[in-house]
Amino acid sequence: MSSTAAIHGAVTLAPALSGDLDEVMHVMERAFSPEFGEAWTRSQCAGILPMSGVLLTIARTGADEAQGFSLLRTAADEAELLLIAVAPKARQQGIGRRLLDHFIGHAEHCGATRLHLEVRDGNLAVRMYRAAGFETSGRRRNYYRGHDGTQFDALTLVRGSSPA
Repeated sequence: MSSTAAIHGAVTLAPALSGDLDEVMHVMERAFSPEFGEAWTRSQCAGILPMSGVLLTIARTGADEAQGFSLLRTAADEAELLLIAVAPKARQQGIGRRLLDHFIGHAEHCGATRLHLEVRDGNLAVRMYRAAGFETSGRRRNYYRGHDGTQFDALTLVRGSSPA
């Protein structure tokens, strides 16, 4: 059996709490290059967790450390994927797609009919989002700022019904 199949088959998704932030930040530090300015700080993550409709999910391989996570928020009939990350050594193994599918399923279970996310233009994850039915709805110019001051656009993507 290939290592990819073994890792993918052993991945579990579980709700996370503020006590899991060390693991989340460890994945965040590895997954997001400072070149693009996409990562959140620990205080940003801790600050949003107590808010209504927020769910943090961790992807683990067996009893091993976290390999990925997602952070989402639902409100009324809308949901937003705030963050999704997979550790570099665990990429291309379906973990990101499982986290994305979990977001979609959770959002729909909560009654959301319109799902949103934003992603840096040029991020390879755009292909995964498009394959899951997300379409570009806008662009935020110079939204991300890298450690050296370079700015990058964000694409806003949406899946689901249009607002009335």
